[in-house]
Amino acid sequence: MSYQEIRWSLTDLVALFDGLFAERFNTRLIRGAEEPLYRPADDGHTYHQVIFARGFYASALHEISHWCIAGKHRRKLEDYGYWYLPDGRDAEQQIAFENAEIAPQALEYLFTQACGRPFHVSVDNLGGDTQVDRDGFQKRVMARVERYEREGLPLRAKVFRDALNAYYQQGLARETAIAQGLDRLLRTRLC
Repeated sequence: MSYQEIRWSLTDLVALFDGLFAERFNTRLIRGAEEPLYRPADDGHTYHQVIFARGFYASALHEISHWCIAGKHRRKLEDYGYWYLPDGRDAEQQIAFENAEIAPQALEYLFTQACGRPFHVSVDNLGGDTQVDRDGFQKRVMARVERYEREGLPLRAKVFRDALNAYYQQGLARETAIAQGLDRLLRTRLC
């Protein structure tokens, strides 16, 4: 196992997320199969699940980004009540997809930076028959990053980014990073 695989283990990422959000938000980060999915608690599961694809670290950060943006009502709906069209979107569908992805990918960028990993914007339309402006989309994502930095992040996103930064950049123990995040959540009523 390489240093990078050890440094960015899914075990750590899951522990950080679950340590921060499992108790207060009844939400767990779950390694899934082919497609990511958000599944609210139901008869089969007593907790909400942020399911990321195929054990990919980047997928986990991306799905956490969606969860951090979703409001209380949307967190009661499967996949937050949004539509998802797989690869093969036409031009109109691709524009709608990109518009919906700007904020989550901006948070994903900030999470990725806190982990010390490279970020790759995703236009996610491999089989589409439309021309995709990857550079234009990346500029829009980065403009949203700047706006988050200027105006502040949603609370859950801020707490998670701070925990990632504490663990990966400051070298604090996982438990310490979690404890700092929990303290911030307990002192804040907004969720």
